[in-house]
Amino acid sequence: MLGVLTGFAVVWIIILTGYAIGRLGVLGENAQSVLSRLAFFVASPALLLITLSDADLPTVFSFPLLVAAASAGATAVLYVLVTRWWLRRPLPEMLISAMSSSLVNAANLGLPICVYVLGDAAYIAPVLIFQLAFFTPLFLMMMDSATSGRRTSVRVFAVQVVRNPIIVGSLIGLLLAATGTQLPEIIHEPVSLIGGAAVPAMLLAFGLSLVGSRPLNADGGRRADVVLASAFKLLVQPLLAFLLARFILGMEGHLLFAVVVTAALPTAQNVFVAAARYEEGVLVAKDTVLLTTIASLPVLVLAAALLT
Repeated sequence: MLGVLTGFAVVWIIILTGYAIGRLGVLGENAQSVLSRLAFFVASPALLLITLSDADLPTVFSFPLLVAAASAGATAVLYVLVTRWWLRRPLPEMLISAMSSSLVNAANLGLPICVYVLGDAAYIAPVLIFQLAFFTPLFLMMMDSATSGRRTSVRVFAVQVVRNPIIVGSLIGLLLAATGTQLPEIIHEPVSLIGGAAVPAMLLAFGLSLVGSRPLNADGGRRADVVLASAFKLLVQPLLAFLLARFILGMEGHLLFAVVVTAALPTAQNVFVAAARYEEGVLVAKDTVLLTTIASLPVLVLAAALLT
């Protein structure tokens, strides 16, 4: 338990350092954007490539992938059923809220927490691949259909997925692991060093993004949506993951802890990007991302106390 708390402390100290840097303006106005792009396009693909090339694929991609997919899908469906009966929002807005309730921040916070709390970045790989290759494109296709009245080609989203650098890095790592191929040291070492920049860059960028942000500051008549989506994200999704993993799949120990932690991660920032793109549910997406990010810490600590 002490090791888990130490891992959380490391993560949040770096986030607070990023926040302090942002408040002081040390790195200038574009620091958050530059660090985020560095982490997304360069360092994270390198980290996942190295991590997955040495991973035990049957362990990482069997039950954990099933739990990630089932808990996220069930949470989104339950949220839609509840809000359709209670809040009665338009379909595009309801879809954005459903994304907010089930799409986890697997990259910016998932990778660092898996490294420092779970001890292995490979635990987040099933979630990343499921979300980037299937779950997010599915939501975007539904959003496109709901807002434009036409269906988007699956080929368009397939091309976007294949061009995603994190997916590319993950697929290369998986291919190396599946074939038992070892990278030459002259390639392995620089890629490993570049991957080492991913976690600090992500956490510092996230801290920078918190400057000037306040959850539920702008109401817009959507506070109920934000609170409900946050509750589904931080309580319902990890609870469903635990029930499925423990009582249906028989998982236990550190692997059970890992699937619950990854399900309890806060809402992905990509939800806000999608909301802004379609100009639907922007307030809900923005505030849910911020609120779940702040409130996820006690939920993760509670999960650690109960499961470790």
